[in-house]
Amino acid sequence: MPNNSWNHIYDTFDPVAFSIFSLPVHWYGIMYVLALLSALYIGKYFIKRDKLDFKEGQLDAYFIYVEIGVILGARLGFILFYDTQTFYYISHPWQIFNPFVNGEFVGIRGMSYHGAVLGFLIGTFIYSKRHKVALGKVMDLVAISIPLAYVFGRIGNFLNQELVGRVTDVSWGIYVDGVLRHPSQLYEAILEGFGVFFVVYAYRRFQKFSGELILVYAMSYGVFRFIAEIYRAPDVQIGYMLFNSITFGQVLSLSMTLFCAFLWVYFYAKHKKLNA
Repeated sequence: MPNNSWNHIYDTFDPVAFSIFSLPVHWYGIMYVLALLSALYIGKYFIKRDKLDFKEGQLDAYFIYVEIGVILGARLGFILFYDTQTFYYISHPWQIFNPFVNGEFVGIRGMSYHGAVLGFLIGTFIYSKRHKVALGKVMDLVAISIPLAYVFGRIGNFLNQELVGRVTDVSWGIYVDGVLRHPSQLYEAILEGFGVFFVVYAYRRFQKFSGELILVYAMSYGVFRFIAEIYRAPDVQIGYMLFNSITFGQVLSLSMTLFCAFLWVYFYAKHKKLNA
């Protein structure tokens, strides 16, 4: 069995990066902020490099809408889909973003990717309507901006010692409470971050209609997430959904892939008909 500093990194690593006036700042929070900021600046990079039709300040305004939508959606999604105290939070909504437990600052834990997607879509739709910016144009930029930024989020999960992997005996496994597990958060960073970015970036040359890239992003993310979750332990409060091996995250990811594949076929057929 492996027995080196990497395998036992959780025994010595402190999830708290530093404290400000006795309030702990976790690495997870830092990674979350880096993810949001990097998505913004990656978007600006592609606007400048590819001379995309965005006016000065449009992306900054959009960032505010998306940031609010993602944070609200991620937290509410976790509470509705995964948390065992759903009804408590529904009846005590002011506790949803309460970072204190019994007077102790513990931060806000529990974020859902699929909830974040829903919040992102709502925020994007509101922005598109209020600022009269074509929805497809915004979504295509998002598709190329998000994947690499998402790497920070998964690294944050790893540093926060959450969303751990399934039990394994591989030499690069990580001991979690004395049990060797896959570092599945890092697998997800590679697949859902770098892997999805490569697919979207490579597909850009084949793009046929506005908004197509976000569908490619969603389909590829769903596939890579499904693969990554083969090595990720299911949420304790839910367990496996099907065949004692399929997780709830895999069900959601596969559903997202199939739904977006249906949308792609629909919009592609519509594009061909308009250009026939």
